[in-house]
Amino acid sequence: MIESSHKFASHRLVVVGSAIAALLTAVLIWLTFTVLKPTPPRVVFMATDPQESFSAQIAVRYREILAKDGIELKLVPTAGSVQSLARLQEPESDISIAILPAGLSNPQNPGDLVSLGTLFYTPLWVFSHGRTRESHEAFRGLRISIGPEGSGTRALSLEFLARVGIVDQKSATLLPLAPRDAAEKLIKGDIDELVILDAWESPVVRELLTAENVGLESVRRADAFVALYPYLNKLLLPTGVADMVENKPPRDVLLLAPMASLVVRRNLHPAIQYLLLDAAAQIHSEPGLWHPANRFPAAEAVDFPLSSEAVHYYKSGSPFLQRNLPFWLAVFVQQLLVVLIPVLGVVYPLIRLAPVVFTWVMRRRVYKLYDELRELEAEIGSETPDGQDREILLLRLDRLEERVTRFRIPMSFDPLIYQLRSHISLVREKLRRLPVLV
Repeated sequence: MIESSHKFASHRLVVVGSAIAALLTAVLIWLTFTVLKPTPPRVVFMATDPQESFSAQIAVRYREILAKDGIELKLVPTAGSVQSLARLQEPESDISIAILPAGLSNPQNPGDLVSLGTLFYTPLWVFSHGRTRESHEAFRGLRISIGPEGSGTRALSLEFLARVGIVDQKSATLLPLAPRDAAEKLIKGDIDELVILDAWESPVVRELLTAENVGLESVRRADAFVALYPYLNKLLLPTGVADMVENKPPRDVLLLAPMASLVVRRNLHPAIQYLLLDAAAQIHSEPGLWHPANRFPAAEAVDFPLSSEAVHYYKSGSPFLQRNLPFWLAVFVQQLLVVLIPVLGVVYPLIRLAPVVFTWVMRRRVYKLYDELRELEAEIGSETPDGQDREILLLRLDRLEERVTRFRIPMSFDPLIYQLRSHISLVREKLRRLPVLV
């Protein structure tokens, strides 16, 4: 019977301890997945410039590369970079990625956006129908396409045209035409000037560089613009680089070019950021017209600070797991580590502490019975009891011993029980040896 009681007590303690450990583990796992969100999304959204722009073509390559790792990159066309930036900044928007030229945002207030680095140059091209203009004054009264509302072309054109005194409808007719439509009208002579912000590889830019009756304006006072707008770079387009047979352009042309950056929301999952950085390295590391091989992507923060993942990537590359395991296997292992670290950090110390706490609890239960025995002994020693008091005290001692006998406690604590029972016997003998008052 006693052995059965020992087993029951031990079993109950094991069950209670296991239940507490399981509950703590479940809570920690829930907090880990809810707060830390270790699982990356399978679908992410990227804002792109209009079709035929270089950044829109590049976005397709990003989509193809991410698809190899099971990530669906959905491309969302916008009117241009300004609208893409606005969509990124909207809290309710699904868009979390965009390629943006510098100069559209305030570097002092980047909000919740971070950069994964710069990718390529995006010159501001100014094409003319017929002859090129020799001065800024010659642009007055012309029909100039500066891109639609929401485009980066329009935003920077208005800024720079204001600098040289050409900004309103009185000075020139500013048209909100899309690049393809504007290019067709310029070639036909329906407009006089076309401004476009895009890379050298843009199909529209390459077409205009070789079109008949279309010239490319060289930026005057380029050094002054770079001094006033530090995000701009001065580039030289060499003579004949577009068409050496026809020698286009017929002379060297100075261009102003911000750099495009890969911009993401700060809370975009780190694993997705590393995938984007790997994709950027595959796409942009080749040499270009104005840069050598491996110039891009680069750890340059222009309008937005670099994300912590980007800083780590440019120093050490992708994380060890993503570098050496298939993407989703690396994510799974990382999830296990994310879960196990807090679990082990809390449960393991609890396991180490459990025996100490358990011993204290068991001893405390026995010592409470000792407190009762001490009170009985104090009553016996205070005065000589009469016959009735003696019987009452003996009965209380018997009940106390019965409770001790039925006490459910693991076998390892039996010495405490036997010791308590022997002390009860000593008190009982002490009471029996006392003289009885008549």
